[in-house]
Amino acid sequence: GMWSGCSSVVLLNLSSWPRGRVDALRLLLRGEFDHGAGSDPTSGPVFGLLHALKQVATDLGIASALGQQRLGKLALFLVLARVAHQGSRLSAVRWARDHAVAEVLGLTNFDEDNLYEALDDLCARQDKIENKLWRNYLARCGTPPALFLYDVTSSYLEGDKNALGQFGYNRDGKRGKLQIVICLLADSAGEPLAVRVFSGNTADPSTVTAQIEILTKQFSIEDVIFVGDRGMVKKAGKQALGQAGFRYISALTDPQIRLLLTKKTIQLELFAEAVCEAEAGGVRYILRRNPAEAKRIRHRLEDKLDKLRDKIAQRNKLVDQSARRKPEAGLAALKQWVGRHKIAGLVTLRLDGRHIAGTVDPEAELRSLELAGCYVIVTDVAKDKLGTEAVHASYMALQKVERDFRTMKTGLLEIRPLFVRKESRTRGHVFCCLLALKLQRELERRLVAAFGTTAQDPNAVTVSDALAALGRLSLIIFNVDKKTVVTRLPKPDEHQRKILDALKVSLPTK
Repeated sequence: GMWSGCSSVVLLNLSSWPRGRVDALRLLLRGEFDHGAGSDPTSGPVFGLLHALKQVATDLGIASALGQQRLGKLALFLVLARVAHQGSRLSAVRWARDHAVAEVLGLTNFDEDNLYEALDDLCARQDKIENKLWRNYLARCGTPPALFLYDVTSSYLEGDKNALGQFGYNRDGKRGKLQIVICLLADSAGEPLAVRVFSGNTADPSTVTAQIEILTKQFSIEDVIFVGDRGMVKKAGKQALGQAGFRYISALTDPQIRLLLTKKTIQLELFAEAVCEAEAGGVRYILRRNPAEAKRIRHRLEDKLDKLRDKIAQRNKLVDQSARRKPEAGLAALKQWVGRHKIAGLVTLRLDGRHIAGTVDPEAELRSLELAGCYVIVTDVAKDKLGTEAVHASYMALQKVERDFRTMKTGLLEIRPLFVRKESRTRGHVFCCLLALKLQRELERRLVAAFGTTAQDPNAVTVSDALAALGRLSLIIFNVDKKTVVTRLPKPDEHQRKILDALKVSLPTK
């Protein structure tokens, strides 16, 4: 309107300009470069990684459960760093120097001692935090699960100063190391709900009572089917579960299966690839033979016997070559090897002159293989509540918890090695790993939903791929003059954009 009647004036003819320069001029006129002109940009801290992890942790209720106090924010940093970075508290402090901890979490000036305080605080508030996460879980899922999975593992310690460290049944194959015992409670899909730490000499069955207490008192649950491994839900555990009004699903050990066969409660012919059920004394027995597992066990035994024959031949050859060699020493060493590889009941070793002779008892070999691949699941759940296949599937789901334990112990989250000594910090560290496991599982779930698994597509984006890509998304800093510093977040590239979309993470507009 105000220019009407005025003749137009051509200030600049842009027709000869390339498209990119025209777009740059448009951005300049919009004021996009007001704070960047004449300033060489500097690479700032990594922003994308912590920002994405924090958003997913917020969706899961982890951030609000930990709280907005400084110790809560430090605990959240520990959880996020557990997923994105392995190592000690000191290495986490060094790692934080390269990441936008202040911009994303509002944390500045913290050291190793502050992170140890956060572990103590995590231990002190563990029940309250688990309860908040339980309420968040119920809000997401609608109803409490009727079926809970339970698993126990041990984690060895490098030092001898940990307050909970004891010698006990070692599941890591590490002799002469102190350990702690860790128990993980999950829903039927393997979603971790609670974790407890016991001293290293705690037997598996005695931990069941502690988990019953969590379910009844802490989570106010009444109708529960408890799924635990064969070494866990034994006689005392079953009694404790019964007294609490719970049902159980577990499995039998080989000696227990052989006892049932002797009593004719079950027959060897019932074991097949198809699931079969027998019942006795109000207890249901679900039987199956896994052909692949049976084949693996047979091959493993054949391999051991082949190795033994080779060792006997090598030892006899050495004795033939040297009159000074004592065949008795070789016999003792081979007997030790046979005992260590658990084939002493099948093999007889003796001296025939100066040579070692070994014989295999074919009947004993057949007897040792008759239960190869066989397993029996035992439950007191009524048949109308859970059918044969459903009971079998429930017990198989326990493998998800075992997989998570491996993730917690040796994978991305790396419980080991434990760098803490105090009891509260050990408990806080393991709880931190549980929270990181929840976050890791959700990251994986969202990525698989968008990209599939590597089994389906070799180029599918894994969690570690996503973390690496987001680790490239750094802030850019412009020093305009002595007083003015402008921080900008560059646009993510196409690969980063797809990952952010898959994780349902939005970047800030400013």
